[in-house]
Amino acid sequence: MDAEDEVPVSTTEPATLVGDNSTVVNAIGAVNLQPVPPVAPPVVPTVILPPVVPAIAPRPAVPTPILPPLAPLPVRPPVLRPPVAQNGEMQASDSDSDLEEMGSGRGAAGSTQEYEISEESRLARERQEKAMQELLMKRRAAALAVPTNDMAVRARLRRLGEPITLFGEREMERRDRLRMLMAKLDAEGQLEKLMKAHEDEEAAASAAPAEEEDIQYPFFTEGSKALLDARVEIAKYSLVKSALRLHRARRKRDDPDEDVDAEVDWALKQAGCLALDCSEIGDDRPLFGCSLSHDGKMLATCSLSGVAKIWNMPQVQKVSTLKGHTERATDVVFSPTSNYLATASADKTARLWNSEGSLLRTFEGHLDRLARIAFHPSGKYLGTASFDKTWRLWDVESGEELLLQEGHSRSVYGLSFHHDGSLVASCGLDALVRVWDLRTGRSILALEGHVKPVLGVSFSPNGYHLASGGEDNTCRIWDLRQRRSSYIIPAHSNLISQVKFEPQEGYFLATASYDMTAKVWSSRDFKPVKTLSGHEAKIMSLDVAGDGQFITTVSYDRTIKLWSSKNTEKEEKMDID
Repeated sequence: MDAEDEVPVSTTEPATLVGDNSTVVNAIGAVNLQPVPPVAPPVVPTVILPPVVPAIAPRPAVPTPILPPLAPLPVRPPVLRPPVAQNGEMQASDSDSDLEEMGSGRGAAGSTQEYEISEESRLARERQEKAMQELLMKRRAAALAVPTNDMAVRARLRRLGEPITLFGEREMERRDRLRMLMAKLDAEGQLEKLMKAHEDEEAAASAAPAEEEDIQYPFFTEGSKALLDARVEIAKYSLVKSALRLHRARRKRDDPDEDVDAEVDWALKQAGCLALDCSEIGDDRPLFGCSLSHDGKMLATCSLSGVAKIWNMPQVQKVSTLKGHTERATDVVFSPTSNYLATASADKTARLWNSEGSLLRTFEGHLDRLARIAFHPSGKYLGTASFDKTWRLWDVESGEELLLQEGHSRSVYGLSFHHDGSLVASCGLDALVRVWDLRTGRSILALEGHVKPVLGVSFSPNGYHLASGGEDNTCRIWDLRQRRSSYIIPAHSNLISQVKFEPQEGYFLATASYDMTAKVWSSRDFKPVKTLSGHEAKIMSLDVAGDGQFITTVSYDRTIKLWSSKNTEKEEKMDID
């Protein structure tokens, strides 16, 4: 090929878009090549060289074209998320840049877009507003002065036109309802109604003292004329008896011939010699109570069959049978001045009998079964304890109920009259011992200490000791002068069913228990003196003879046991000699 025919090939750049849809041109441009005059080249040997790859020329710098403004993008409507509450307040935005950007976008678009709140966000906002209102209402209610007296709360509710009580509503709930009602009225601006109710209350309070002065109510229940006469007679009787007791105590203290310690030692020695002298079957059913006559010549027993029997002592021979109760008999007691005796039963009645077995009188009025009964030392009055939580005082001659005394929270079980006749002690299943003044009708002592029901109580002849025993297996000695328990005797291994002081001087104390034993304790220091064991079942009751020479016990094994001193027969023989 000739040199003239060779056409130089120029390297071209790819097309570039310039301006508004301009054509594609080469970076160098198309140039028409002119023929060059021939030049005689030197003769050189022809050398075949490898093909040379032309180097890629660098892209020439192209000036940045000025672009026209871009078309605006379509504006998407904003989606608002529900605000998140923190510590009871709405969470505010960290900055206003988002709002500004959104505002500028809406301005650029030339149209205003409103927020679209979802149903969930609206409900959340309503709940928050309701909670805030309740909180403010509670704060306002807490700042209000609400009366604390339930009667005042009821009166203010009545003046506000609201029901004074709702079904099942208690005092604190009623007061809270009044508080919220007052707060609501305060929030609604009805202060006039609230102030009018307050003024009415003040007016009623100021008028109350004048009304109370006009009408004076008694603070006690007025008794009958018979009760007043009985109290006067008891006061006269007790004054004489207490004077004799104090005179005897002073004589023993001041008389050099009187040796009290020797008497106590002799009585305790006699009690220590007590032994089983006689045992007799008392009834077909278990025995429940026993009592010795004032002279010690007769014994009365009662059983679950409802029958009471009189026995001759000390041979324990049956004399008569007392039938009349329709339920089981719970206690029997001889009169301290005569041979009359009284029985108590679960048929809610007490009956008075003579020693021949004739029914003299029936005492009716209790609402539940009877427990223990006791005669007043004068023999004119009878006390009965019942499971209807009351004890009652009856006139023996007329059979009239003189006194119905409440005071125990549970059933009353035992009664005991002071030897002077001025006081009576009652015990019950509420573990409480109460001492009552028969001359005034007041409860002068409430002796607390037992942890279980108290079943037996007995006054000492010394006038200031009171013994009680119950289901906590202990016997407590109460000092009426100090108004407290002076001795606590862990007497038995089972409950104590009966306690009795020796009736003449009170030198020893006898206790009966469900552990099938009876025990004798010294009244000097309340140490054990004798244990009487022989029954095959729980001992229900016991009694001590007037001179302290023998003790009788009755048991659930249906037997009567007589415990007497061994030295009695020897002393009688010595007297005969």
